[in-house]
Amino acid sequence: FIMAVGKNKRLTKGGKKGAKKKIVDPFLKKEWYDVKAPSMFAVRQIGKTLVTRTIGTKIASDGLKGRVFEVSLADLQNDEVIFRKFKLVAEEVQGRNVLTNFHGMSLTRDKLCSMVKKWQTLIEANVDVKTTDGYLLRVFSIGFTKKRNNQVKKTCYAQHAQVKAIRKKMVEIMTREVSSNDMKEVVNKLIPDSIGKDIEKTCQGIYPLHDVLIHKVKVLKKPRFDVGKLMELHGEGTTTTTKTTVTEGGEKVDRVDGYEPPVQENV
Repeated sequence: FIMAVGKNKRLTKGGKKGAKKKIVDPFLKKEWYDVKAPSMFAVRQIGKTLVTRTIGTKIASDGLKGRVFEVSLADLQNDEVIFRKFKLVAEEVQGRNVLTNFHGMSLTRDKLCSMVKKWQTLIEANVDVKTTDGYLLRVFSIGFTKKRNNQVKKTCYAQHAQVKAIRKKMVEIMTREVSSNDMKEVVNKLIPDSIGKDIEKTCQGIYPLHDVLIHKVKVLKKPRFDVGKLMELHGEGTTTTTKTTVTEGGEKVDRVDGYEPPVQENV
């Protein structure tokens, strides 16, 4: 029995077909990057993130850009407010640092659930508003009616007209506070939630409120990406350096007494 030459190719090649590939640990190809928060927050180093290192045309920084990190405000500010969460999006990679920008804010589920109770009216409002530097934000607020100090009645329901009036005030205050400021200022207002306190104070005349909070902020649209602006947010921009203005007539330069300019050999 003679086998035809070249017919059974599998015998000539050594080893089995579909032999198991050597398993390589995927973490050997990865690198750690530091995630940096903008300068509005007290804690700038918020954590680390992994990415596959640059191989061929697949660049590591492209894999990092666009990642969203959700961080508790307690971690960013070293304070007691643990129910507020900020979303930060990676926009630029410099060396081993990932620079982030504000991407949204929300409250934790347990905080929202703990505020909703019976025998009171829940009032919500939301508005789309643009900051001075071109970010379009959707801001949501929430508030609850509360009993007066000497109230005997079990419930504290607001009438529909009062609810509408409070909602109108909420929208008005949120629009005013956001539209007159840039993103940095808006975030500075969201950290202590001064907008919520403002709403509570203003609406006191319509119906007493409590637990008035900005419970969510979404970034709907962003202006075109500008590295300079991002660097300013991270406290490394050009705004910190003082520019010297040169007048038409030149500037007076301080000289030491008896200063003689050096003699030039050729003019």
